Amino acid sequence: MGLQELWFILIAVLFIGYFVLEGFDFGVGMLMPVLGRSKNGSADNDTRRRVVLNTIGPVWDGNEVWLLTAGGALFAAFPEWYATLFSGFYLPLLLILVALIVRVCAIEYRGKIDDATWRSRWDWGIILGSWVPAVLWGVAFANIVRGVAIDENRQVVSGFFDLLNPYALLGGATTAIVFALHGAVFIALKTADEVHEDAVKLASRLSIPAVVIAGAFVLWTQLAYGKGWTWILVGIAAAALLGVVALTAVAREGWAFVLTTVAVIGAVVLLFASLYPNVMPSTISDDYSLTIYNASSSPYTLKVMTWAAAFMTPVVLIYQGWTYWVFRKRISTAHIPPSIGLPIKTS
Repeated sequence: MGLQELWFILIAVLFIGYFVLEGFDFGVGMLMPVLGRSKNGSADNDTRRRVVLNTIGPVWDGNEVWLLTAGGALFAAFPEWYATLFSGFYLPLLLILVALIVRVCAIEYRGKIDDATWRSRWDWGIILGSWVPAVLWGVAFANIVRGVAIDENRQVVSGFFDLLNPYALLGGATTAIVFALHGAVFIALKTADEVHEDAVKLASRLSIPAVVIAGAFVLWTQLAYGKGWTWILVGIAAAALLGVVALTAVAREGWAFVLTTVAVIGAVVLLFASLYPNVMPSTISDDYSLTIYNASSSPYTLKVMTWAAAFMTPVVLIYQGWTYWVFRKRISTAHIPPSIGLPIKTS
C-alpha cells in the first residue's frame, strides 16, 4: 500500500468518525421539536428540551473536530481534490458552514437569558442548524460518488441545481433519516423517565422508513457505482438497520445504537469504496477525473503527515473516549436545575 492509498483510507476514517459522532448530534437537534414537547403543557417544554440538548452537551463540540481534521487532512494530502471540491461545491458547503455556525451560537446562547421567546428563537437555530447539514452532506457525497462536470482545468463547470439530481436527493434523504434515527436511539440511551420512553417509541417509528430510504440508496449506489466485494457492505448496512427495527421494538437501545453506528460505517465505507481510486470523477471525460494519484501532495508531504498522524491520533482517541466515559450516565428531567439565565429587560 502506498501513501496515497493510506491517506485515502485515513480520510475515509475521519469522515466515518465525523458522521458517526456528529450524526447523532444532528439527530438530537433535528428531534428537539418532537422530543422536547411535554404532555403536561408548555411549562415543561423547556425542561424536556434541556434534557434532550444535554445528552450531547459535553461532547458535541469535540465531535465537530473530526470535520476540521478531515478538512485539514484533505487539504494537505490531496490539495487538488480539496480545491476542486470546495470551488465546485461552494454553495452547498457554504450553507453547511453557515448552518453549523448558527447551531453553535444557538447551543451556547439559548440559556443566557431567562425568557421563553429568546430560547424558542435559538431552538430554531439548533433545529435548522441540524437539518441543513444532515441533508446537504448526503447530497454532497452522493454527487462526489456519481461524478460532476469537471473540465480539463480541473474546474467544476456544472451549476448548483445540477447537484440536485435524483440520486443526490435520495442521498440527502438517507443521511437525514439515518441521522434522525441515530439521534433518537442516542437520546433513548442517554435519558430516563418520560423522555426515554418517548425516544424509544420515536426510534421505533423512524426505523422502518430508514430501512426503506437508506436501503434504496445503498442499493442504487452498489448497482451504479459499486464493486463486486462491496455487496458485503450493502449486506452489513441492511442487516444493521433491520436489527435496529427489531431492537427498538423491544427497547434495547444500547444494542440499537451499536447497529445504527454499524449502518453509518457501512454506508460511508461503501461510498468511499465505490469512489476509489477516483476522488472526484468527471462526467465529461475519464481523463479529467481526479484520482488519488493525480490529486495528491508530494511523497515527502505525505510521509511527514503520516508520522504526525501516528503520534497524535492515539492521543485524540484516548482523550475523546475518556470524555464519553466520564459523561456516560443517563439524565432525566429531575436532573435539570431551574434556569439561571439573565432576566430579560422590560425597559
